[in-house]
Amino acid sequence: MANDVDLIFVFPTEPSLEARAATAGTNIPVVFAFSQVEGVDLINSIREPGGNITGVRIPGPEVAVKRFEIMHEIAPTAQRMLVPYLAGYPIVPPQLEALRPVAAATGVTLVEMPAASPAELEAALNAQVTGSDPGVDAIVQIVEPVAVTAETFVVLSEFASQYGLPIGGATMSVDGHESLFGLNVDNGDTGRQAALLVDKILKGTPAGTVPVVSPQVVLQVNYRAAQNSGVTLPKGLLSQANEIIR
Repeated sequence: MANDVDLIFVFPTEPSLEARAATAGTNIPVVFAFSQVEGVDLINSIREPGGNITGVRIPGPEVAVKRFEIMHEIAPTAQRMLVPYLAGYPIVPPQLEALRPVAAATGVTLVEMPAASPAELEAALNAQVTGSDPGVDAIVQIVEPVAVTAETFVVLSEFASQYGLPIGGATMSVDGHESLFGLNVDNGDTGRQAALLVDKILKGTPAGTVPVVSPQVVLQVNYRAAQNSGVTLPKGLLSQANEIIR
């Protein structure tokens, strides 16, 4: 790669990995954003990322656990919680590893469902149905593409609507299909923190010595979706929300 740039800013996880590989052996600093560092070979550590790279991470495992806890608060009697995700996606295993003991401690069984396409997801959902029992009591989205891809979200939402299941985790609204809540990193804060890292590096600090940072996380609660689906949202959850969608 020609040394004709001062810095590369890149996001999310996969392009960040490609930028790291492309700049190996050069002095071109790389600053990433919206990238999960757990489960991928992106940095050496949060405190000392190493090489020519640093950035603003997505705290995937922490967000996944918190999304589960919020759904458990919304649906405290749910004993089986569906966790759909893109099959083979590298940032998923650390999230599932963080989720499993938390779910077990609350007596909830995680129904983990990998899928490579909307059609595959729909087939997997239908395969677990027994009579009028959908096989799960709630659907929680973790940090991965299925949660935020329109086609797959519609499949999940239609299944949830058919069986009266709460669905939430990522803020989604597609053709009238909506999630109950979204716990997401703050885009504005991510940009501001990335800009501070870039400024520090362009002033001479080696990128690999600059600790990776985590952005603020914001909670959006969709009161409208709750009303439309007949779900009563806990008052405590509404009071915690950074934004209530009405």
